[in-house]
Amino acid sequence: MNETIQPPRSLGRILLAVGPGLIVAGSIVGSGELIATTKTGAEAGFSLLWLILIGCVIKVFAQIEFGRYALVSGKTTLTALDEVPGPRIKGRGNWLVWYWLIMWLASISQLGGIVGGVGQALSISAPLTRQGTLYNQAADAQQLATFNEYRNSHQRIGDAEVALPSAVDIDQDLPSDHWIVYDSSYPTSGQQEHATPNDTAIWSIIIAVLTSVLLVIGRYNLIQSFSTALVASFTLLVVVNVFWLQNEPEFAFSASEFLSGLTFSLPEKTGVSNPIATALATFGIIGVGAAELVAYPYWCLEKGYGKYTGRNDGSEQWKQRAAGWMRVMHVDAWGSMLIYTFATVAFFLLGASVLHRVGLNPEKGDMVRTLAVMFQPVFSDWAATVFLFGAIAVLYSTFFVANAAHARTFSDALRVIGVIGDDPKTWDRWIRIFSGVFPILCVVIFIAFPAPAQLVLISGIAQGIMLPMLAGAALFFRYRRRVEGLEPGKSWDVCLWLSAAAMLVTGGWTVVSCLM
Repeated sequence: MNETIQPPRSLGRILLAVGPGLIVAGSIVGSGELIATTKTGAEAGFSLLWLILIGCVIKVFAQIEFGRYALVSGKTTLTALDEVPGPRIKGRGNWLVWYWLIMWLASISQLGGIVGGVGQALSISAPLTRQGTLYNQAADAQQLATFNEYRNSHQRIGDAEVALPSAVDIDQDLPSDHWIVYDSSYPTSGQQEHATPNDTAIWSIIIAVLTSVLLVIGRYNLIQSFSTALVASFTLLVVVNVFWLQNEPEFAFSASEFLSGLTFSLPEKTGVSNPIATALATFGIIGVGAAELVAYPYWCLEKGYGKYTGRNDGSEQWKQRAAGWMRVMHVDAWGSMLIYTFATVAFFLLGASVLHRVGLNPEKGDMVRTLAVMFQPVFSDWAATVFLFGAIAVLYSTFFVANAAHARTFSDALRVIGVIGDDPKTWDRWIRIFSGVFPILCVVIFIAFPAPAQLVLISGIAQGIMLPMLAGAALFFRYRRRVEGLEPGKSWDVCLWLSAAAMLVTGGWTVVSCLM
């Protein structure tokens, strides 16, 4: 049966045919943007804005090259990577496939950090135990005291300093349903780390089980619609927050501060934080990270771009269909880039404008609570509620989409290395199995290592190392797997080489920083 379909030509119909990029955006706007990007801003201030922008834009050229080869060949990413020259185990995959398996382990650890972040957000908004409630009281009070200490020292009317509530006044000024009042019976400061309640772990387990069920019964359309709705809601919220932040004198950023972030400067290491190392890990994970580069062609094939193009028979009709569906893919990829770049810059500005100035850094068990402070200047008493809604939406979107992608890519890796059969039915069965198993594995990793921000950055380093490998693969596909009549122009080739160079520098710098 002929399933080829002529590609849409009008912009309106092309926009109706996009989708894979929206799924990728659902995966991106979460771990990289909410956690890694804001952490970079918190540690480095505005100085690394240039790196954030480059990280979002530069990798799209490689992404489209991966998508192009999938569209014209019908091959999945790992099957295509197995064609790249280099060391291999006969019948068991090449070096790229095996390193991807290593990166996959780090990526699963990252998802452990993300499901832990969702659990943190839910345990703050809906604690399940009395210990959790008391912990929230103490931790909320400490975070707000730090915020108010900064604001007390900077907010002035004329020459008179305005006194804001101190830590001891918190219980008199805050509603009990938002920043919960401090209970002196609960251990504080260093004691809290040893008395962390189990609410986060319980919520994480609930979320993981729910995700397993949804992924087992759901298919492509559910994944696309669900991720798009979650990301759109929180992106709008973050942009509104950045806009209104300009009305707060202590936290508004000036044009000179914004432009200073575009001067290619590097911050110095201060104290225990190393903003350059954090930025390198962030560069590997923001925008289209290595995991998304690998996953994108799977979504293109599942959407139908390859099937609609049909098998390459060398005819002019096939080339016209291929060129048309490649145009759709270009709109899909660049449109999603605009969405996640806008969101990424907004997250970075919040981290630099609020967290960096106040002196807070999202870490370990208080990661989500610290991130919520970014909403305090604008939303005040409602900050925690507003942020927690958004954090749950965006973090869960990443957890949901990334687990769906891992189920597909890992099953494909098993096919490539000869562990499971190569027929579509076997692959589909294993996709369903891993859709149920992987969310549970993520929560097990989080419970064993409950440090969400660190788990996310570990994955960023592993993905950063793989970026130059994928850059080399993209160049291989461009020049050794080209189709006559469908080659891009010279300007595209220049951008692709610049993309590869940036990915090489990132990977090399990541390796050097790990060895130092």
